[in-house]
Parts: sequence; structure tokens; C-alpha cells
Amino acid sequence: MHIRNPKKVHAPIAAYSHQIEIAANARWLVLSGQIGRRGDDSVPADPIEQIEVALENLRLNLDAAGMGVGDLVKLTLYLVGDIDATRRRAVFGAWLGEHRPCTTLLYVSALAAPEYRVEIDAWAAAEFAADFSDG
Repeated sequence: MHIRNPKKVHAPIAAYSHQIEIAANARWLVLSGQIGRRGDDSVPADPIEQIEVALENLRLNLDAAGMGVGDLVKLTLYLVGDIDATRRRAVFGAWLGEHRPCTTLLYVSALAAPEYRVEIDAWAAAEFAADFSDG
């Protein structure tokens, strides 16, 4: 994986990169949009909490595929309504650590149900591992 931010393009304004090149021998994981719904089916009212839950759901999906946050190459965030940008960036920054996947953020009028304020879909890529199992 080669992460680049071309010098002739403005510097990223948040925790993302402009481009990531994936090696030909990579295995790909495409994730459906993850919402802020917990394993017990509860959905927090606070949209920042929904982001935290959706990110944990992403992490659990990555774990199940033998991947981690560092394997993410693309995130798309769908947000409904006014969500505090400073808090949102802090949550994402902490969750991503030093990793900076390509990212797109969209404000939409609604998601699948009225209680959902956040949905995050992702693409990840990792080198093939001889001992990988789908645990």
C-alpha cells in the first residue's frame, strides 16, 4: 500500500490521504455501511456516540477478516443533520491513530431509519497471508 499526497494538491484538511495505491497481490474487503447500532440493537441518540459505535462495528468486521484499521483504504461517511465537526474529527483521529485512508464525507437528508444519523462504509486491502482464516 502506497499512501500519497501530491505536492501540487492542497494538503489534506483532516485525517485522510488524497490517494492510496494497492499492490496487485492484495486481497480486498468491501464493507457495507455500518451504522451506530450496537449488538444489543440499541441506537444511541447522540450522533457522536453513533459514530463511535459504527467505528467499532467497522473494527469488528475488519477483525473477522483478519485485517485492522491500518488496512483501510477508503471510508465514506454519511451524516444526517448538524454533527459537531470538532468532536467528529477528534473521534476519527483517535480511532485512526496515524493511519490516513482516503475519505469522503457526505451530508444526506436521511438514512435507512429515522434514528440513524451516521453510516460509514469502507474498503480495505491487505497482502495475502498464508495462515488467514475467516474466524
